[in-house]
Amino acid sequence: MIVEHVKIHNRFSLEIKLGFTARKRKTESEFAVNSWIFVPNSLDVNQANYSKTDFYRDLKSNIRLITPVYLLRDIAGKDDSPLRRLEIAFEAVSSFPSRSSITRYEHNIKMFLSIVKSSLREETRYISDNKVIEDRIYLAGDYIQHLHTIICGYRALYQIINVPTIDEKLMNYYRFGDEFLSNVTEQYTFKIIENLQSIDNQLPESIIKDLFKLISDEIEYRKSKGYLIVEKQTPDNNRELVHRLNLLKKYAENVLFLSIRKKRDGLIKEQFLLSLAAGLSMVFATVVVFSFQMKYGNLTMPFFVALVVSYILKDRIKELGRNYFASKLGRSYFDHKTIMSLNNNILGWSKEAMDFIGESKVPREVIRFRDRSAILEADNRNDDEKIILYRKLIRINRTSLDQVSEYFSTGINDIIRFNLTGFMHKMDNPEFPLYHLDSPDSFSVIQGEKIYFLNMIIQFKNEDQIFYCRYRIILNRDGIKSIETINLD
Repeated sequence: MIVEHVKIHNRFSLEIKLGFTARKRKTESEFAVNSWIFVPNSLDVNQANYSKTDFYRDLKSNIRLITPVYLLRDIAGKDDSPLRRLEIAFEAVSSFPSRSSITRYEHNIKMFLSIVKSSLREETRYISDNKVIEDRIYLAGDYIQHLHTIICGYRALYQIINVPTIDEKLMNYYRFGDEFLSNVTEQYTFKIIENLQSIDNQLPESIIKDLFKLISDEIEYRKSKGYLIVEKQTPDNNRELVHRLNLLKKYAENVLFLSIRKKRDGLIKEQFLLSLAAGLSMVFATVVVFSFQMKYGNLTMPFFVALVVSYILKDRIKELGRNYFASKLGRSYFDHKTIMSLNNNILGWSKEAMDFIGESKVPREVIRFRDRSAILEADNRNDDEKIILYRKLIRINRTSLDQVSEYFSTGINDIIRFNLTGFMHKMDNPEFPLYHLDSPDSFSVIQGEKIYFLNMIIQFKNEDQIFYCRYRIILNRDGIKSIETINLD
């Protein structure tokens, strides 16, 4: 199964998050994602001035495991809950801090933090999206209760590692987790309050007070521990805190990120085919030279002319052969192949390729989904849209995936960030003067906004499943304005 989510990452970049779920009973699962990006001709982005190197420079891909799914109420609940597993790891490292127990200790802290953050995100979204007031009341109450249990449970583990065998380095791992847990608690609780207050003011005041108390308790706790907190007026605009939050986030979540090793795809076959082209050209030249040598002999004018002509044609045949084999190779192979691994276990690979293609090579289904307006279709006869095809092929090994962690993971997330500044170099200024008739004898000049549209159609393939999504990216020289999801029904 493939799950996609496209959003604005920052002013100039969009984020495409692809979730690939590997089947439990299948050794290997394969997924294909094909993206067609339709670029207006006015942007002057084409094969001559926007190369593969430029494209991959603007593209950043982070591949990570899908965070194990737990309800907030289950994190500190059952015998095999994340908190219980963390407690076992703490007891093991405090009794005998060997290399393996230390690794497991830190690994379980990071997994616990990632699971809590993921669960908080889903719980916050669920509470905020719920339309029934009674449901929101008890859901908010459960949120406070379960989160309080998790926080107290984690901090109670300090007594286990507060022993002589635990040095300062190992104690810091615990403190990093403590600080991160407090920060995400504050962050998501603020989001719940903000979302609920924006919907209506019908929630009991006691619930809102309890949510604010949860936040204030965490702020006081961080003060007591010397952790950084948000200051309303600081000379550095809380930059040290922002940097610290980013470091803590990376520390907690790097346990899920895969190690990648990228290389060119089909390199051996490419060299073989290029050598074959050189060999064929040499065979041609040798046959011509031998034929003229046998007929006219050595050191004769016909033999000299044949030698020069065969040398010229040999280079042309070699170049034509290289181009022919390169085009054939490009259809079967990709630009890069990325080997994905974690803890020395190879989980699979990912391949990617980018090409400018003509409209004749775009499937009819995709052209139909593109659905150009009448005026755009008329203009397209003179100035064709440029079409970028970006292909990805992913294969995941289920057996290896089950071996990388004691937690069950359903698959991997490929988080792609695509910077669009390369498309903005030749855009006009966003301000566009417009005249407005205020009265029969007066007018005013108002500022309109000039925008451009990038249309992106993505095809997803997994086993017998094929589906499409279309997005329209609205942007100008000031950056990305919005992303619209177009219904294809």
